[in-house]
Amino acid sequence: MKKEVIHMVTETEENEKRQDPPGEPAPVTNKHEHRQSVIHRLARIEGHVRAVKRMVEEDQSCPDILIQIAAVRSALNSVGRVILEDHIRNCLIDTAENGDFEATFRDLQNSMERFIR
Repeated sequence: MKKEVIHMVTETEENEKRQDPPGEPAPVTNKHEHRQSVIHRLARIEGHVRAVKRMVEEDQSCPDILIQIAAVRSALNSVGRVILEDHIRNCLIDTAENGDFEATFRDLQNSMERFIR
C-alpha cells in the first residue's frame, strides 16, 4: 500500500509563496460557516456537469442539454450566494473588530463585482 506524505502549509509559507501584484492587497482568507454544505453542493454540481457532457457525447437533444446547462448555472449561482453571504458576514465582523470601514467596503465592492459579472 502506498503511503502519502501530506505537508501542512503554514500561513507564513503561504504568504511567502504568494506574489501579489504591486499596490494590490493580499487576498483575505475567511472562515466559511457553510464549508461542508458548499463542498457537498459543488460535488453535486460537478456530477451534473459530467452528466451534461455525457449527454453531448451521446448526441441527446439540444433542448434537453440546454435545460441541464441552465440547471447547472442556477446551482452555481446558488452556491455562489452562500459563499458571498459568508464573506459579507466575515467582512462585517472584521469591520466591527478593526473599524476599517473603507477597506471593508472596497473588499465587499470587489467581491460583488466579481460575482455579478
